[in-house]
Amino acid sequence: MARAWSMTKQTERSERKPNRYSQIIERIFIAGYTEGTRVVAFTREQIVDVAQELGINLPKNLGDVVYSFRYRTPLPETVRVCAPEGESWIILPAGRSMYRFFATPHANVLPNGLLSETKLPESTPGVIAKYALSDEQALLARLRYNRLVDIFTGVTCYSLQSHLRTTVPEMGQVETDEIYIGLDEFGIHYVFPVQAKGGSDMLSIVQVVQDVGLCQQKFPSLLCRPIAAQFMEPNLIALFSFEASGSEMPRLLAERHYRLVAPDQVIEDDLLAYRSRVAQVQ
Repeated sequence: MARAWSMTKQTERSERKPNRYSQIIERIFIAGYTEGTRVVAFTREQIVDVAQELGINLPKNLGDVVYSFRYRTPLPETVRVCAPEGESWIILPAGRSMYRFFATPHANVLPNGLLSETKLPESTPGVIAKYALSDEQALLARLRYNRLVDIFTGVTCYSLQSHLRTTVPEMGQVETDEIYIGLDEFGIHYVFPVQAKGGSDMLSIVQVVQDVGLCQQKFPSLLCRPIAAQFMEPNLIALFSFEASGSEMPRLLAERHYRLVAPDQVIEDDLLAYRSRVAQVQ
């Protein structure tokens, strides 16, 4: 269901009239692409140059052109059909004001609609829940007040900083939504960069790549476990964790769906089912 919902949203956006961003990114890609290539590099200056050639007015924030294709809108069809079979293009950072189209079989992170849910007693303070929206800030608040990062990872976690921004060599400036520091029973120290998406924005593997780079730059001695979070429904949250190995793309390590409910909605049958899950794993 979640996958179908996400793809429907993408289709609705793609069926609107062609926008200026699509025209720009299509021209840039075609200019740099040769058949069989898996990487197409371009710069922010090219965005300006192409916009001038096409007579298109750009926003003050040029980065929004790239951002929109990472998290909101599918790339133009003329770009998508050039990807190798079974793969899709993503736009990775390649340095200050530099980018690259990169072909990968793992472009977006979508919730598995067949995955079972786990009910958790809602611990968000009433006044916060009353005024919370459906954006990433509301999602981050739910994660924090319900200790969802601790529950998901099995590690004692503490929020260190929100919106940590830094410059990473060969990537340029990157930012993560929140950083947690964790400590487990063996004394291992972890860093959990968290990316949160509310509304119809998509989770992209690009964010996970950037989070890995951020942790290598800022916390080289800690074990990095990137986490992504997405509202599937107002009280249903999908959480994903990843691991990175060398130069390979990060791989999905775990996915869980947590439904926040009133305490009396966690009934005995639920608890029996959860104990059964643990027994099956063991």
